[in-house]
Amino acid sequence: MSTPVSLPAPPAVSPLRIGPHTVSPPVVLAPMAGITNAPFRTLCREFSGGKGLFVSEMITTRALVERNEKTMQLVHFDATEKPRSIQLYGVDPATVGKAVRMIADEDLADHIDLNFGCPVPKVTRKGGGSALPYKRNLLRAILREAVGGAGDLPVTMKMRKGIDDDHITFLDAGRIAVEEGVTSIALHGRTAAQHYGGTADWDAIARLKEHVPEIPVLGNGDIWSAEDALRMVRETGCDGVVVGRGCLGRPWLFADLVAAFEGREQARAGGADGSSLKPSLREVADIMVRHATLLGEWIGDEARGVIDFRKHVAWYLKGFAVGSEMRKRLAITSSLAELRSGLDELDLDQPWPTGADGPRGRTSGNNRVVLPDGWLKDPYDCAGISEDAELDTSGG
Repeated sequence: MSTPVSLPAPPAVSPLRIGPHTVSPPVVLAPMAGITNAPFRTLCREFSGGKGLFVSEMITTRALVERNEKTMQLVHFDATEKPRSIQLYGVDPATVGKAVRMIADEDLADHIDLNFGCPVPKVTRKGGGSALPYKRNLLRAILREAVGGAGDLPVTMKMRKGIDDDHITFLDAGRIAVEEGVTSIALHGRTAAQHYGGTADWDAIARLKEHVPEIPVLGNGDIWSAEDALRMVRETGCDGVVVGRGCLGRPWLFADLVAAFEGREQARAGGADGSSLKPSLREVADIMVRHATLLGEWIGDEARGVIDFRKHVAWYLKGFAVGSEMRKRLAITSSLAELRSGLDELDLDQPWPTGADGPRGRTSGNNRVVLPDGWLKDPYDCAGISEDAELDTSGG
């Protein structure tokens, strides 16, 4: 059994205001393609006790406007999700405007987040995601359309430092966001070229907070534990944290985060008894089965739910003594019974392994950023951007 872990006193952090919504403690689940669907948001929200903000995976504005079947499923929220948060990706201001007005008019969400941080080639080669803030006038036009079309819905944005070390954009983008009425900004302290490699630059988060004191600034990058979150707030002065890869295979991190910001000891996974024990493998196995069950219910097919869950297996089991053959077997299961049976063959009494909290997910860095031809010639000219530049599928 683990011994209780006492955290330092939490920094003084005010509740986060996102338009009419109060987020306390100021903890946000980052949108992640193929991950932060309704089942995963439900799981994280259960551990947090309903506290925090949980944002959908990326929705492309073109697909939403065209009512793509997959996209319409992704914008479906559980009745218990309040506020309902959608992240939108778009490159064409007119299409972004149509999508935002659709969300507002049809009451599809309570909060809209705009994606200017995605570094994957299929997004940046269209001029979207982390490539877009380099084009200052285009960024301004998109934000103006979004804020103008959203009515009473708050609009926020998530971005990176820039394209690479020679094309840093976050300070200019932050000022434009304030001028156009964006409610808050989340900054991932990496460039697009870094992807998820290296170490996040928390100093950039501090600089952005100083640069745009008018609105909340949230920090993102290298938060693997509640201790990391508290340290980020202390070191940067940011108004809250956005957690992405740190919760992969660790949805109970949100229990730890809430406890830490509220000045309590870390909560035990699966329990609200205030104890500070990390989960045993038995508890982790139960959470895995619940996650897979929720996916099957959401998709409407148990086998497809378990198949979608496969990508999570390695993240959940990281650090535990599980042989490679069993890991492979669990990663090809196709039914809940098969998943449960395989897990029950493990030594479920294993305590939480030392060093299991650390980087998970993609970590490659120093990538060449794929951009449209001539993208870097002029940071203001945005000629040639049209609906044709929009992606037609959601989820990243």
